[in-house]
Amino acid sequence: MSKQTNVRLDDSTRAAAEERAKRRGLSLQGYLADLIEQDVNESRSAFMAGAQAFLASYADQFETEFGEDPYPGLAARPTQDAPRDAA
Repeated sequence: MSKQTNVRLDDSTRAAAEERAKRRGLSLQGYLADLIEQDVNESRSAFMAGAQAFLASYADQFETEFGEDPYPGLAARPTQDAPRDAA
């Protein structure tokens, strides 16, 4: 589902954007939507690449500190000293 967004541009910026849109065979709306989508996707890709690099550089430290989870996907097991509900 698409949502409408209004953007205010000064006359010279609007004229330049309309010309660029025309050269690409797009409406002004399509041109602006493409620019925004491209920027969002580039930002997302840059973040994911940075996160991946961070994880790779600290993987050994995380493994040393926390070890491998013997029960991935399960909630942590209660300790032996944890009180139990009285029946």
